[in-house]
Amino acid sequence: MKYELVAGFETHVELTTNTKIFCSCTTQFGGEPNTHCCPVCIGLPGTLPKLNRKVVEYAIRAGLATHCEIAEISKMDRKNYCYPDLPKAYQISQYDKPLCEHGYVQLSNGRRIRILRIHIEEDAGKLVHRRGDTLVDYNRGGVPLIEIVTEPDFRSVDEAKEYVEKLQLIMRYIGVSDCRMQEGSMRCDVNISVRPQGSEQLGTRTEIKNMNSITFIAKAMEYEYSRQVDLIESGEKVVQETLRYDDATNTTSSMRGKEDANDYRYFRDPDLVTIHVPRERVEEIRASLPELPEEKKQRYMEELGLPESDALLLTKYRRIAEYFEEAAEGTNNPKTAANFIIGQIFRSVETETEKEAFDVAVSAAQLRELIGLLDSGKIRMNLAKATLDKMLETGKGALELIDEKDMGGLDEGALQALCRQAIEANPKAVADYQAGKEKAVKAMVGYVMKNSRGKADAAQAEQTIIGLIKNA
Repeated sequence: MKYELVAGFETHVELTTNTKIFCSCTTQFGGEPNTHCCPVCIGLPGTLPKLNRKVVEYAIRAGLATHCEIAEISKMDRKNYCYPDLPKAYQISQYDKPLCEHGYVQLSNGRRIRILRIHIEEDAGKLVHRRGDTLVDYNRGGVPLIEIVTEPDFRSVDEAKEYVEKLQLIMRYIGVSDCRMQEGSMRCDVNISVRPQGSEQLGTRTEIKNMNSITFIAKAMEYEYSRQVDLIESGEKVVQETLRYDDATNTTSSMRGKEDANDYRYFRDPDLVTIHVPRERVEEIRASLPELPEEKKQRYMEELGLPESDALLLTKYRRIAEYFEEAAEGTNNPKTAANFIIGQIFRSVETETEKEAFDVAVSAAQLRELIGLLDSGKIRMNLAKATLDKMLETGKGALELIDEKDMGGLDEGALQALCRQAIEANPKAVADYQAGKEKAVKAMVGYVMKNSRGKADAAQAEQTIIGLIKNA
């Protein structure tokens, strides 16, 4: 029998507000344990929370960017559980009246992953297990989160990976989170079940908690799918439970029985007022959203003529897209700017963090100036590439590095003379070319480019050399 994977995601995204959701403590990552917290964070008796307005606005931005409906009236609830990462024994979250509902993220295969809800809540502290002891760091407690909950719409691991990548990209573009999974600012809980192919009935689900790597999400889903299929085919039942994934063994193991909503005894938080979001404010936030990555990618392809592979690379990070647009503005061919960024500048920013910041030595205006020299015919591509390398090393502009005498192409006579010298200096290359090795001409073209200091046109030089050899 063939089986179908069915999965849904609960994704926790830490918001990049300056202060926590219910107090004025910093949300900065790291710091000595228990130095970014206060009586409100750790739930001391007599303290009262006050909702951070920016958290609500950021959540609305996330909702609008994922096509959600924004509730005019919502509220905060208490989710009760006794665990040391939340010392007050409850988490302030949203239950039956979330801020955002009924959105979607569209995949490249045309399928929409439906978003059931996006709600705001506080993060818990961090438990550190060391030599049999459990230590608690409450720095993360009270950091604002949005939880993005999907319907069980995933049918493959590839769909899950694309969804997480797209969600990460959208949240970064709209400026609500850095989504650094390695720092825990984006974490996924994966609910997964299997069913006979063609069946409409959902199987018993398990939940894999706190996945902070797209690679591990894929491996965990593959393993859990195979485990559940093996259980069913062996005549056993899948138990509804919460699992952890061990990347060292590539296996899942049980943490506890899976809770349902009634296990948390939700009730309205009496210390926080109702959230009212006027329609006018929603529209103001909508108007402030930037062009989203999928829209930007399509525009690059349709209006600027970029291939999809280039458009994807340039839109993966908002700062790179902004840099590209500034560098390409007013140039003859935006593809030239794309080629310089992808081919040369990317070599100086290798990590995800570096690309996210995109703080490079060459400004977009300086790159546009270099492309202008190329467009006007004052320099050739070889010289432009060599100059860009020097610009990246020094931070200087093109006009500071290119001599006036290097500008302008070679006249016909000078090119002919250089091509004759190239033929005389490379007798073996000439013989190889005459013997049918057409690539041998490249050595002679290289001679011309070097001795013209990049002023020659490589294609023109190649045709001239071939003509001279044939007419010799």
